[in-house]
This record gives sequence, C-alpha cells and structure tokens, in this order.
Amino acid sequence: MKTVSLRSMLALAALLAALPGYAMYKVVGPDGKVTYTDVPPSGGGSRVVPMGQSTTAPSAPEVALPGELRQAASRYPVTLYSATNCEPCEAGRRWLRERGIPFSEKTVTSSEDVETFRRITGSSDLPALMVGPQVLKGLSQDQWGSYLDAAGYPRTSQLPRNYQYPSATPMVERKEAAPRAAAPPPQAPAAPEPPPTGGFKF
Repeated sequence: MKTVSLRSMLALAALLAALPGYAMYKVVGPDGKVTYTDVPPSGGGSRVVPMGQSTTAPSAPEVALPGELRQAASRYPVTLYSATNCEPCEAGRRWLRERGIPFSEKTVTSSEDVETFRRITGSSDLPALMVGPQVLKGLSQDQWGSYLDAAGYPRTSQLPRNYQYPSATPMVERKEAAPRAAAPPPQAPAAPEPPPTGGFKF
C-alpha cells in the first residue's frame, strides 16, 4: 500500500510556497434520509441538491453516461483525496482514469483541509479513495478494484470519448481576503502662526 504523509506534503507545499460533472442529484427526504439519483424528483417535500456544482470553478460539461456506469456512479459516487507533488496520488488518478471511473477530486493542502480530511477519513495518509460511504486508505489497486467491482462499476472503461473530468477542488472552500482599507492621505503641516503686529520684544 502506497501512502504519503500529510505532514511531509504540507512541508513541501510550504517550501514551494463531487462529485463528477454528470447529472446527479442528492435528495434529502423529510425524515433526513439522503439518497442519490440521476432524475430530479418532483414534490414530496424533499430537498433536492444538484451535485458536482462548484461556486469557485466551472463544472465539467454534462455528458450522458451508459446505464450501468450511471447507476453505479449515482449509488456509489467516487472521490479521490490527493495533494500536489504526490506520486502515489498521481498513480491513483491515472489508474482510475484508465479504468474509466468518473470521480471527483479533493486536494488536501491547507491546515483546514487536513483537519477536514482527518475528520472524514480518520487518517493522515494520502491518497485516499471514497466509494460511496467506504473510505479506502492508501493506494492499493487490488483493494480499489474490489470495491469498485462490488459497487457495480464496469471493469473496462465505458466513458464517452467526450467525457471531461471535473477539475480538482480544495477540501475546504477558500474565502477571499477582504481588501485592506486605504491609508488616509498624509496631512499637510500646519502653517506657522504670523508674528504679533507689534513686532518682537527682547
């Protein structure tokens, strides 16, 4: 199993200074139960949240997926957790694309990302893969393949040729810093007072 410590990745980053973009919906029922579907439900008092949309980056164009692949992705969405300059992360990303798995990617770079990642996965090693609710720690193609098989993903790629993977996004959405208020202009020095009209006295 190949992993990279988050601590080492953060140190390197300091030195160097969803979900997939296909149609899918998260439905929260009146009882709080969450389900995923590729068809938006109508009525029933449920809250429908479109998946794969980001306020910080444009989502990939929606492409119709084959039935078997669409069903697996709707029931068990796949998320890759990675970091920059992480060789095992790059290997895992390549393997998922070669197999034709639609997935979203979350990057772990900041301290807020690390805290959120540990809370979700219970680990500090990268990469990690989430298949539905199941977290797989470290890069193990055999383990990843077994869980993807069990989730119903095809063993060979069925992705359309025009499918585009969505861009990786940070674990925690970055907030833009408020612009600093401009410093007030320097005040001109006060003019000296004129001497008394009666002249100087010695």
